[in-house]
Amino acid sequence: MAVDQIDRSVVIERPRGIASSQTVPVGVKTFRTTAKIVGAVYLAGFVVGLVGSGLFQSILGATGASANLPAVAASSALLAFGAILWLMAVAGDAAHGVLMFPILRRYHERIAFGYLAARIVDAVFIAVMVLFVLLQIPLASAFVKATVTDASFLQTVSGLFAQGQVYAYDIGMITLGVSGLMLCYTLYRAKLLPRLVAGWGLLGYAILFVGMLSEVMGSGLGLASSIPGGLWEVFMGVWLIAKGFSSSGLAQLGKDTSKIDTAR
Repeated sequence: MAVDQIDRSVVIERPRGIASSQTVPVGVKTFRTTAKIVGAVYLAGFVVGLVGSGLFQSILGATGASANLPAVAASSALLAFGAILWLMAVAGDAAHGVLMFPILRRYHERIAFGYLAARIVDAVFIAVMVLFVLLQIPLASAFVKATVTDASFLQTVSGLFAQGQVYAYDIGMITLGVSGLMLCYTLYRAKLLPRLVAGWGLLGYAILFVGMLSEVMGSGLGLASSIPGGLWEVFMGVWLIAKGFSSSGLAQLGKDTSKIDTAR
């Protein structure tokens, strides 16, 4: 990837007992620019997701039963704007997997592919959630013109779409929990972040995963379970922009995976 070619530094290691003419260069990329981009995506995703969720809740009402169709009809443009914000967050989810892949691959190729796949699945389910939200707009338009009998039917369909929206979101967040665990495990083991920071991420995503699983079964803990991981992502956004990944961790990562072709 082109971003992998930015801010490249080479660490020259001189093994014991080998003369200076026989030094072995080990390519180690600091990924400083990658860290800044990932940090910016974290922060942007938090902002657009928060604003989009606020718009959804203010217009749709308490989703899971049925949407407030008269309110949707009156504010369809605003609802569509909220959907666009969420689609931006979807793009950010996929971008995380792509941007972090070269770094995670240096530690464990299967984890890198697993993280990329989980992020894509997460993005797909959130996109499905947005689709269910957008389907409320034509329903609302038909609702305001419908007879009493048709209005009742449309309200029932709206409830089904609203429930589908909730389930798509829950599954997307479960997948996010899985991807986050893979990411933070790598960050912890490879020492790309301070152990305390990476450990916070592991705990936050574990809580998210368990909480969203229980949410599918009706526990009502989904929102509360997302708080630790959400705060970690905000903190990580600032951290990566300001400090990036640990240089010593990246250098050690390069040594541990020197057999992988890093010349791309």
